[in-house]
Amino acid sequence: MQRDNFIFSSEIAWETVGEGVRRQIMGYDERIMTVKVEFQTGSVGYVHKHEHVQTTYVVSGAFEFQVGEETKIVKAGDGLYMEPNVMHGVKCLEEGLLIDTFNPVREDFLKK
Repeated sequence: MQRDNFIFSSEIAWETVGEGVRRQIMGYDERIMTVKVEFQTGSVGYVHKHEHVQTTYVVSGAFEFQVGEETKIVKAGDGLYMEPNVMHGVKCLEEGLLIDTFNPVREDFLKK
């Protein structure tokens, strides 16, 4: 598992994960993972669920998030919490950047 003390964005390749969506894995070990996710306006993170606890911080842009039965618009400076196995998804309303943190590590993100 990665355990570098310093992780430089300029040294990490972006991975395309959907139309208008790409990510950089910024750090992880077996317990936690931080991921930077960039969205173009109109792009979608389809509704899904996973076993991980997830928090999301909105760095820039505007997004319509669905978490469980609730849907709200979030903007720069806002945050979200998603319990394990709760359906959630996002639509980008204005180009932006999210920081996702997962516990435990998203092993599926590491498989190529």
